[in-house]
Amino acid sequence: MRSVLLLAILLTSVCQALASNDTPPPKSEEKEIKIEKPYAWTLLQPLGQRMPADIDTVTLNYSRQAVASEISDAWVTTGNLGAEGKNMLFTGQKCISSFFLADALRHWFPNSSNMKFYNTRVPMTLLSYGTGGGRETAQDRLNGIFSGNINSKAQVGALVDYLYSKGSYEKQALKHLVWGASGSYIGDRYEFQGFYNHYNLLNKENGGITDVLYIKDPAVVQGGDSKVNAKSIPVNLYHAHTRLVGQELYLNNRYKIGFWKEDPAKNETEEDTVPSRHYVPVTSVIWTLDYRADRHKFIDDDTEEMKEFYGRSYLNPYITDDVTSWWRVSNTAGLALHEGFHKYAKFGLAAYAIYEIREYKQTADTLDRTDPTLELTPWPEGIKDFKPRTKGSLVWVGGELTHRQGSLLNYEANARFGLVGAVAGDIELNGKLSTRFPVMGDSLRVDAFASFQNLEPTFFLKQYVSNHFMWQNDFGKTRTVKFGGDLGWDKSSTYINITAANIQNSVYFNNEAISTQHKGSVQVFSAALKQNFKIGMLHWQNRLTFQTSTNQAVLPLPKFVAYSNLFILCNIATLKLQLGVDCDYYTSYYAPGYQPATATFYNQTTEKLGNYPFMNVYANMKLSRARFYVLYSHFNQGWLGGKNYFSSPKYPLNPARFLMGVSVDFAN
Repeated sequence: MRSVLLLAILLTSVCQALASNDTPPPKSEEKEIKIEKPYAWTLLQPLGQRMPADIDTVTLNYSRQAVASEISDAWVTTGNLGAEGKNMLFTGQKCISSFFLADALRHWFPNSSNMKFYNTRVPMTLLSYGTGGGRETAQDRLNGIFSGNINSKAQVGALVDYLYSKGSYEKQALKHLVWGASGSYIGDRYEFQGFYNHYNLLNKENGGITDVLYIKDPAVVQGGDSKVNAKSIPVNLYHAHTRLVGQELYLNNRYKIGFWKEDPAKNETEEDTVPSRHYVPVTSVIWTLDYRADRHKFIDDDTEEMKEFYGRSYLNPYITDDVTSWWRVSNTAGLALHEGFHKYAKFGLAAYAIYEIREYKQTADTLDRTDPTLELTPWPEGIKDFKPRTKGSLVWVGGELTHRQGSLLNYEANARFGLVGAVAGDIELNGKLSTRFPVMGDSLRVDAFASFQNLEPTFFLKQYVSNHFMWQNDFGKTRTVKFGGDLGWDKSSTYINITAANIQNSVYFNNEAISTQHKGSVQVFSAALKQNFKIGMLHWQNRLTFQTSTNQAVLPLPKFVAYSNLFILCNIATLKLQLGVDCDYYTSYYAPGYQPATATFYNQTTEKLGNYPFMNVYANMKLSRARFYVLYSHFNQGWLGGKNYFSSPKYPLNPARFLMGVSVDFAN
């Protein structure tokens, strides 16, 4: 079936390429044709300012989307594409969210921070399909993006992403379905951007392989046989799976109050008697509704398997059926004064308030604890006043000061304060300064940033109840000071980032996968260099990161991370070709372990992983509006770098295999 689908997309793209006509229109028609270039944007929270974004139609490095290491140069994962993972680059790490059970999978579904909107003038459909592996290890992904304009101001869109992978190891299969619809209206007085997304992610949980020697030295555990079939390696769990179901509805509205201004320069050249003019906004009234709900379900129906792997059962000794969920409704009201409506209006100013209602639900204790036949584990000390359902209200107020239209200097400053509920006393301060300097015929870009956060740990970090894990904590607020800067020089393809941070009262998952707080401070320093070279058709891209943590038991980080990509880029007639080899590498460190019952990565100090190159050889091609790739992933397995290709303890990376895919831009 997947071969037929891939062939259909290939034939369609070739036909489209052959049918395309690049002949310029007759001179008599040139003045009548006015096609604006398509563009995309994301939204900057909390007020929904539009920020430019890319449309994914480039050929360069297209094949990397088929491997999980595309997400980060240091990505801890359970192995399979679409599986749980964590970014081990400090600058890419995100705070533990209000629903930590979804954090390890949040890369695989869109949200209000990364949702893209498009204005293409003409309908656009981006359809992509990737496949690879054999019959027992098949990996298939089909995704599509549609955008169409009703007129020059209004647009509608849709997305679908279906990922099905059996995995290279036993009981590692997953099936993801993400779909959604969006729309926008960018008018003179009124702006709207909204979407609804739904996601259903099902992941089998194998608990890792039972013995790492099946990878490192298979002859020892197989009676002298050094060859091993990855699917035949025994695993810890055979009857467990995780399902994450969620949805988000986001509606951003902005009404602009201002005045009409004539364009004298245009009026002098136009023969039409109707004067040309544009609307100048002075003040905006903003209202945003954001609703999100998540439901996490973990099931293991094998009693003996549960006893051996977990060693404890708080709610049911025979079957694990943990269901944890939450929802929130957030309303943001804001008032903004626009920058540039007058020659003395040199900056933008905004104030806003956020009112949010949240509800948390946990697995209820329904068994009769007086029954002597039940082999239940006593609840940990300190668990008291447990309620399966908790509801509360939160209020923040904040303000923004921005200057984004300067030719030399731009800045942004945002402050937010928690007033009501669990966030009372919370503080978030963020600032950014950007400037440019002329250097050797080009501009040297310099950005500086700083932030201070004093935040209450989220509800589930303080109280959580399930069959195998329970805790109730009295945590203090986590205080984080972070500052640094970026430097970029396009002429030499050089980009540098320096970041330093001090984190006090950090919350993390300890070596028992239980939420805990470090009563002290951890300092982090990170220095990253991105340097690209080019000699004719030969290109060499490099990303190098040095980072250090003063307490690896609390905040583990690999000290050195590198990504290198060597390739040739050329044109063969109308075919654009990129042919190369790339490599991800990071030094050894105490990589986080993975706990399937809570879908979390926890700190451990018994086994170091890393010091292994993960290499791919690939070919990316583009013909007209179609992109193709062929990828041999992890081709160095077994002959370069040793055999310690584990990302997380007991979770090896995928073995070597072929992958291929195609993407077609059906722009009408």
